[in-house]
Amino acid sequence: MKNPAWLEKEELYKILFESDTPRGRAFDIVLMVVISVSILVSFVETIPSLARTFKLVLEILEYLLTVFFTVEYIARIYFSPRPKDYVLSFFGVIDLLATMP
Repeated sequence: MKNPAWLEKEELYKILFESDTPRGRAFDIVLMVVISVSILVSFVETIPSLARTFKLVLEILEYLLTVFFTVEYIARIYFSPRPKDYVLSFFGVIDLLATMP
């Protein structure tokens, strides 16, 4: 049985690395929204009264965001034609640093 087109490695590469396709553009938009939520969570955590009030929500969001960024990083390595080049690239290092905390 043949995989659907969106499951092909080349198609997933295009989604992750190219923003000139509809799916790549949609992924980039989702990524920007998730990054914005991550920044917002970080800001809210610095305000003691809000951090206490929304402690559980912030913790859950932080775990979910960490999982999302980790899966995205691993996917970029896996679907890259040259994984070592990606890992050592500027954006690869930035992605790694973003997932570490």
